[in-house]
Amino acid sequence: MKLNILQQMLEGLYHIEVDYSVEDFVITDPELARRLDASVNSRDNREKLLVSQEGDELHLALYLDSSVVDRLADDCPLDELHSENFSDFLLALEGVSHFLYVSWNAGFDRGVTLLELEMQAEVDKYVMASSLFAQQKKSLEPAQLWRCLFDSPSFDETLDGEERSRYVDASHYAGRFCFKLENQYLKRNRSSEMMVELRKFYRLTQAGKISHINSAFAA
Repeated sequence: MKLNILQQMLEGLYHIEVDYSVEDFVITDPELARRLDASVNSRDNREKLLVSQEGDELHLALYLDSSVVDRLADDCPLDELHSENFSDFLLALEGVSHFLYVSWNAGFDRGVTLLELEMQAEVDKYVMASSLFAQQKKSLEPAQLWRCLFDSPSFDETLDGEERSRYVDASHYAGRFCFKLENQYLKRNRSSEMMVELRKFYRLTQAGKISHINSAFAA
């Protein structure tokens, strides 16, 4: 599977464009990823966006486990998304989502929070997977996909308290937003209106995203 195609699909979805191709930033060497990882609580994840900044220069690298890259090359989810390649697809999509969101916001000299980054990636997973299942005429309904992604999410046991709280919050808010997408748009075949909603959401800050989500469930 070409990661650049995933990037192009997300760019089309959100009507955005960046000047960089994600495949030019991908590394698969775990030792190199460890050396580049300057985070306080670094972990040997199968996917991680590595970010460093020197003055006005932002340096990025996207680490993906080589076995994930190889499996996706042999069994492309863009041709057929199914149970055997679903987890690898979500992992790769998360990395591309992170890369694109950081790159696009950097083009406007706007920083992003880790919560904001994870929240957007969870939304991207739901929207992209539901779109692919529909295109491939799979039987999985949006409600089933929602339950799979948000009903009982699991988290890395090595996360510290603050990190775990961030992932829990990202899943919670993204799940609420995707629940709205499912019931207000997908069930009613209002795809063009959903596109407007998604593009508006993408451009909001973290505070704006959370406020937008909460307002949809306000009494």
